[in-house]
Amino acid sequence: MPNVSFSGLLIVAVVAFAAPLLLGLTPAHRLPAIVLEIVAGIMIGPSVLGWVKVDLPISILSVLGLAFLLFLAGLEVELERVRGRLLVFVGSGFLLSIGLALLVGYGLYLAGQVVSPLFIAIILVATGLGIVIPVLKDAGESTTDFGQLVIAGAMFAEFGSIILLTLFFSREASNTATKLVLLGSFALLAAGFAFVILRLERSKRISAVLLRLQDTTAQIRVRGAFMLLVAFVALASALGLETILGAFVAGVILRLIDGDQMMTHPQFRLKLEAIGFGVFIPVFFVTSGIRFDLPALFSSPSTLLRVPIFLVALLLVRGVPALLYRRLAGSRRSVVAGLLQATSLSFIV
Repeated sequence: MPNVSFSGLLIVAVVAFAAPLLLGLTPAHRLPAIVLEIVAGIMIGPSVLGWVKVDLPISILSVLGLAFLLFLAGLEVELERVRGRLLVFVGSGFLLSIGLALLVGYGLYLAGQVVSPLFIAIILVATGLGIVIPVLKDAGESTTDFGQLVIAGAMFAEFGSIILLTLFFSREASNTATKLVLLGSFALLAAGFAFVILRLERSKRISAVLLRLQDTTAQIRVRGAFMLLVAFVALASALGLETILGAFVAGVILRLIDGDQMMTHPQFRLKLEAIGFGVFIPVFFVTSGIRFDLPALFSSPSTLLRVPIFLVALLLVRGVPALLYRRLAGSRRSVVAGLLQATSLSFIV
C-alpha cells in the first residue's frame, strides 16, 4: 500500500460526524450542518489550529464530494414541474438576476474593486443548488410547491451559471463559437447516451436482472448511477468543459430515465443520498473550510472591506428577483426564497 497518511482524513471524518450530532443535541440552534462543517474546517485547518492540511486522501474524497453534490442536485430537479406559470416566474427572475449582476459587476469594476466584471457577474448570479436542497430537505419542504419553486429558481441559476462559466473558462476553446460547439457536442453526446440507457432499461430481460440484483451485494443500480456520474464528468473534462456541468447533467438524466423508481426500487434514492450526504459531501464542505485562507482575508483592509460589499451584492442580485414569487408564495416566503437563492458557496468553491 502506498505510504499515505490517513490521520488528516480521520480528523475530517470526526468533524463530519460531530457537526450534525452537535446540532441534533441542541435543537434550539437551527443552523444548517453545512455551516458548522465549513467553520470547523477553518478551525482545524492551517488558518487557525493547523491540525489538518489537504493531502491526497482528503483531496480525492473532496472532489468526489463536489461531484456527488451536483449529481444529487441534478437528481432533485423535477423538469416536468418546471412549466407554465412556474417557468415564467423563475425564468423572469433569472433574467432579472443577470441584468442586476452585470450592473453590479461593472459598477464594482468602475469603482476599482474587481478586475473582471463579467466573471464577478457570473459568480453573483449563481445559486448553490447543492446547499439549497439539503436545507429544504431538513425543513421538510423539498417536495412542497414552495420547495419546488425555490429548487426551480435555483436550478435556473445553477445550470445557467455553469454554462456561462463553461463558456468563460473552457480550456480548449479560443473563441465563443468554438465554446458553443463544445457545449453542443456535449449536449448531443449526453442525449445519445441517455437514449441508449433508456432503451436498455426498457428491455424486459435487463429490467428483470436489475430488479434481481438491486438489493443484493451487487447493488447494481448504485453502481450504474456511479458509472453514469463518472462518465459524464469524464466527458465534460475530455471536451474541456467544467466537470461540475457533467455531474449536474448526470443527475438530471438519471432523473429522466428512471421515472418508475418509487414503484420498483423505492430505496434507490436513499442509497445514493446515504453515499453522498453520508460520506463524500461532508468531506467536501469540511475541506472547503480547511482551504479557506483566513489570514489573507484580514491581511488588508481593502480585502476585508469587500466582504460586506459582496454580501450585499449577492443579496441584491439573487434576493431581489425572488420578490417576483410573491404571487405564488406570498411575501414572507418570497423573502425566504431570496435568502436561499443567495447561497452560492458550492458554486463559488
